[in-house]
Formats: sequence, C-alpha cells, structure tokens
Amino acid sequence: MQPHLKEIIDQYGDYLLRIAYTYVKDERIAQEILQDVLFSYYRKQSQFRGDASLKTYLTKMTINRSYDYLRSWKNKRELVLEKIFIKERAKSIEKSVIEEEEKTEITSAVFTLKVKLREVIFLYYYAEHTTKEISEILGVPESTIKSRLQKARAELREKLQNYEWEVLVDENAERF
Repeated sequence: MQPHLKEIIDQYGDYLLRIAYTYVKDERIAQEILQDVLFSYYRKQSQFRGDASLKTYLTKMTINRSYDYLRSWKNKRELVLEKIFIKERAKSIEKSVIEEEEKTEITSAVFTLKVKLREVIFLYYYAEHTTKEISEILGVPESTIKSRLQKARAELREKLQNYEWEVLVDENAERF
C-alpha cells in the first residue's frame, strides 16, 4: 500500500526542497519544483514499481525536474531580465543581517561548483547516500560518481584553503 501524500510530504518534503534548491538556487522555484514532483507522483503513483526506495524515486524526480527548469526558456528569460533590470530588493536591515549570518563559507563554496559536482557533494555529504546509491539516482556509473566526488573535493579544497577541509574528507572517506 502506498503512503498518503501527507505522509510523503512530512517525511521527504524538506529533503526534496533542499535538493531542488541546490540546483536552482531560488527558494520560490524550488518550492514550485517540489509541488510539481509531489503532484506528479500523486497522479502517477500506481506507476511506482518499488524497484528503488520511495525516497530514491522522489529524489530522482526532483533532480530531473530541476534539470528541466535549468534548461527551460523561463529560466533563461528570468536571468536575462534580471541582468537588464537590476532588481533592488527592499530588505529590512534585520533580514539582511540574518541572511548573512546564515551563509557559511562552505555552503558558498559548494554553490560555486558546477551542478554535476554540487549534486554529488550534496547527495553524498548532506543526504548521506553511498556512491552506489548516487549512481542509481543519477543513472551514471559508480566510478563516475567517485571521480566527481574527487574533483569536487579538490575544487573545494582550493576554494577553502583557510578551512579545515581535510577533516570533512577524511571522516567520510571510508564510506566508498
């Protein structure tokens, strides 16, 4: 028996929203992607065969929808409009201070990585998937996932020279 939509939202909603956000870097768009994924799943839940866990299935749907958005004309149009009309967002001083405090050096560095590198870092360190699980989610060989992790770590190490990055890498290295 399939879980109810409310149970799915309670269990995976925040997780899927964070995944979408790591791709699109816009909370509003990430929420739209999450709604689209959940609606799609609800309409077609009978097609879910259970070959993978529901979490893996929803993760893959979220990643695919995020890629669709990044390739879409709507995204490109918004980027062009933002460049033409530089938006001055009215933010309270308090909100600006809170936002600055929430940004960390590591998060900023991760967001500068290319999407393919950012996604493996997120899925490996944040979502705590194994390289085998990430391979299944993304549909690429496990050796490719390991290569992307190495490259992402090297780029982050370079960007975060003043940070104790080795601690993060070493404590999770045995999970390969």
